[in-house]
This record gives sequence, C-alpha cells and structure tokens, in this order.
Amino acid sequence: MKLFFLCKIDIAFATKVPLNKLKKATAFPSAVRHPRQTTAEFKPPGPQEDLELKAISSGSFYKILYNPLIQIYPTVLSTQIRPSPPTMAAIQAKWTKVVEAEILQRSSQIVSVIDRQVYIFGGELRPREPRDNDVHTVSLQDPATLSTKPAPAQSPSPRVGTASTILNGKIYLFSGRGGTAMTPIQESGGIWEFDPSANKWSLLAPSNFQPASIPAARSYHCTANDGKDTVFIHAGCPEKGRLSDLWAFSVSQKQWTELAPAPDPPRGGTSIAFAGGRLYRMNGFDGEREQGGRVDVYEPEANVWSSHSFGPDGVSGPSPRSVAALLPVAVSGRVYLVTLFGERDPSSLGHQGAGKMLGDVWVFDIETKLWTKIEARGDERPDPRGWFDGDVLDDGSIVVHGGLGESNNRLGDVWTLEFF
Repeated sequence: MKLFFLCKIDIAFATKVPLNKLKKATAFPSAVRHPRQTTAEFKPPGPQEDLELKAISSGSFYKILYNPLIQIYPTVLSTQIRPSPPTMAAIQAKWTKVVEAEILQRSSQIVSVIDRQVYIFGGELRPREPRDNDVHTVSLQDPATLSTKPAPAQSPSPRVGTASTILNGKIYLFSGRGGTAMTPIQESGGIWEFDPSANKWSLLAPSNFQPASIPAARSYHCTANDGKDTVFIHAGCPEKGRLSDLWAFSVSQKQWTELAPAPDPPRGGTSIAFAGGRLYRMNGFDGEREQGGRVDVYEPEANVWSSHSFGPDGVSGPSPRSVAALLPVAVSGRVYLVTLFGERDPSSLGHQGAGKMLGDVWVFDIETKLWTKIEARGDERPDPRGWFDGDVLDDGSIVVHGGLGESNNRLGDVWTLEFF
C-alpha cells in the first residue's frame, strides 16, 4: 500500500515556485505534463543526495512520495499534511468444481468445513419441505468422495434456514424452520453441538433459562464465533417480522448474553463474519428491499456498533443482496472479507419462487476499507445463486455448496475458490 502526503514545499532552492521553474532550476531530465498536473523525478541537495523523491504538483501544493522526508527535513514541510486514499493490492482467484450429486441438491442448508471435510446438513429440495436431517460429508481428497451418515437417535429435527459455525472442531447450530407448519423451531434456547469424530449430536441447554434471557426461535439468521468460547447469533425471522438483535452463547458456561442490537433495519438473510477481533455484518432483506452499501462493525469489548458506507453500484462495491455469504480469508498476510452471490430482487412468488440471482465475488480489505471485484481465472465457475451456504476451507480458500438457481432449481454442486 502506498501512502502519499499532500504538503507545501518551502525550501531554499524551491520556495513556493511553480514546478516548471523547479524543473528548470534543478535540471529535471523529463516531466510528464497534464492539463492540471505535472509529474517529475528529482533529487534534493545536501547529505541525502541518494534519496529520490517524486513530486506531483497540484496548484501550489505537492505530493511527496517518501515518508522519511518528514524526519530528514523537518523544516521543509508545512503543517498541511494529510494521507491520500490507499490502494488495494491485486488479488486473483480460481474456482474448482469438487463434486455434484442429486443427494446434495438443496437450498437453505448449512455447510461446515473441518479438516478438509465438508459437512452438509438440512435444507429443502421443494419449497417449505425439509429434505432430511442426515449429515452428508464431502471429503476434499483427490478425487473427492461423498458419504452420508444417517441421523442418530438424538439429532436436530429436519429443518431449513438454520445457521452454523465451527468452534474447536465442533459444529454449532441454532433453531431454524420446520415441522408441519414450517414455523421457527423452539428448543428453549438450546444450541446443537455436532462432534464429527464421534458422529454425535448434543443439545446444549442454557444454564440461565428464562424466556427473557434466551434468543427467540428464528430462521434465516446467521452465526459466527470468536475462536475461543463464544458463538454469536444475529438477526433472522421469528414467527412474525424480522430481528436485529445480537446474542452471545458461552459454550463452556452454557449461558446466553444479549448484546447491543445492530443498526436498523431488522432483517433476515443477512451475514456476519468474525475477523481481527471484530464482528462484521452486511446484506440482508428487510421485508421490502435488499440491504447494501454498508458494512456494520461490532466491537465485543465495548459492546458498540459502527458503520462504514460505500457505493453499492457494482463498481465501488457490491450491489445490495440477501441470502448471500460473508467469509474471512487471509491472502499474503492481509485479512479480507469475501461476500459472494445472493438474491438481488426477490420473487413475486415469495418462497415458492426464485428472484434475480447474482454470481459475483467481492473482497473487502478490513484495513483500507476498499472493495475489489474478483474476476476468477479460467472458464469454469458456479452458476449464480442465492439461499446457499459456504465456509472457510483454509486461510486463503473457501467452499460453496448448493442453493437456489434463477430457474427455481435446487443445486447440488460443491466448489472451492482459492485466492492468491
């Protein structure tokens, strides 16, 4: 990342003179002229003659491309200094199709990855009909293999619109929608824990059970974790309306804590991700329109939210969407958030139909707060979709599975996307 400093030059050989005169006085070899800007390379005199600087004029101001100049020549610069906008490092990516199978065709499911094993649970093949409550496993070997573990006696009931997160090698999921009436599944604030090594489900009942001390049952919410002991549950659709609440569940204490709610509007189909000690939230559907143009950031230590706005025009940043994904990745030592796919315009048929689906991929630099649209290498890539799920494979890769296509078809493919 390059940083520029905008300042006045006030030195003996160039005291408030136009750059063309500065060029003449210091024997510049060349200069590129623009209507309102002149660029040139020069060396300042004195003991630092090996220090090359780039000066770009703009009226009576200059941009100096060398931070140490402030220390080497403290009397050279005026106090009018401000950093210019940073630039985004180039990121490339490549899609790889892993497997496709009829048994994996579903939307509104969860996808969880542990040690290169992709665990798929829940979802629907036909609208408002949960498909099964088995755990389907795709092993990312070469070639990939697919297996199904029938649900043991103690398992979550078949459901759609649940959400999961991985913590310390186990999968945690909360609520969802199911039953004959397809209503939010009420389990008295319990959260399901799946141990893949033992193929065992356990329902963790809260130790502080009181109706006001547990989150409401819901669907199309989202989850994340802090990498230690806390599972976050956010937003979604209860029996009526939508939510903007945020809850934390301590796995060791089996205790819920209600945290500061996220900025309005309440929404379902939103996404959260935990990175760098903060929780990030974006996208979603508020009952009237898809949300976009803003990344909301939660600070756990202060229990407060802040927001960063951007232009959701498909150029400066991703367009509004819901039922998408938000995943943290690390590329060349920098942390990014990936948002991809999702539904842009809901169907007039509601849950019985498919809206306009997106097939784009964006990365957000959490330091510079800049978005970059990713154009993946090669011709092979997934179809546009929403109502899917994905998870982090490793530091620089993610996994995407299933979802709903624009033809109202449930997809059964599994893909990896590697960033580099």
